[in-house]
Amino acid sequence: MLRNPKAVVGLCILGFFTLLAIFGPWIAPYDPNAIDLEARNSPPSPEHWLGTTHMGQDVLSQIIIGSRDVMFVGFLAGFLGTLLAVLIGVSAGYLRGAGSESLSALSNVFLVIPGLPLIIIITSQFDDPSMALIAFVLALTGWAWGARVLRAQTMSLRSRDFVLAARANGEPLWRIIAVEMMPNLMAVIASSFVGTVTAAILTQTTLAFVGITPIDRWNWGTILFWAQSQNAFPDRWWWYLPAGLCIALVGMALALLNFGIDEYVNPRLRSAGKRARDLKKKGMSVASDVTTVRPLDPGPPPASSA
Repeated sequence: MLRNPKAVVGLCILGFFTLLAIFGPWIAPYDPNAIDLEARNSPPSPEHWLGTTHMGQDVLSQIIIGSRDVMFVGFLAGFLGTLLAVLIGVSAGYLRGAGSESLSALSNVFLVIPGLPLIIIITSQFDDPSMALIAFVLALTGWAWGARVLRAQTMSLRSRDFVLAARANGEPLWRIIAVEMMPNLMAVIASSFVGTVTAAILTQTTLAFVGITPIDRWNWGTILFWAQSQNAFPDRWWWYLPAGLCIALVGMALALLNFGIDEYVNPRLRSAGKRARDLKKKGMSVASDVTTVRPLDPGPPPASSA
């Protein structure tokens, strides 16, 4: 997968923001809450690379510090949501009868629950909701789509010859699911994880932007909230544009990583990607339908008759 340029670019961008989230408090040039009234609404300069806010606060420091909550909530919600989707979706697809129907009905119930209003209601009950609570609620409202897809894929796999052979050999249930079926579900699981992380990041920044989460806890949505409340659009672009670009970059990185994983797991996409790279190395267009035909070897000339 590391030979795939899409996956490499996605991993590099995600790795950059992950390191930023881990080491942010030590590399931020200023305290994000520090007020400097003499530098209010300053454009980017050598002292403040991304300018300042209406209170003279450094925007770059706010973005660096705010990346921690964004990445933490996104990856924790993605992990918990994917875990629920795998447990319920694979179980519903492999089981038969009332057990399968009950788990399928549970997925259908969570599919129709409006996620954003539920998150707003739950978080509004706390004065200072923790990021772990927000991640848990996002995972609770975001696992159903992945579970439905995994159920359908598992139902198609349980009748395959290799699964029937493993069952006939008396292999335990956990080994049939973990060894025989799970490798064939990795593309769906990876797609579910990436989709859940993307939705969690967008939802969390949306909650901060509308003021549901504490506005004194820095993340990219909080930066956009303060920029909108102080009428920074469109003149003071340095206040809102970097935060929006960070959200877009993380979403693009997750999408590229999803494409790379899908191409790595799917043999048909993997062969198509290898063919495209080989054509580019030869200087040919990927969309070209022309096939180079080599002339047949005529062989040795026939012997002349005396």
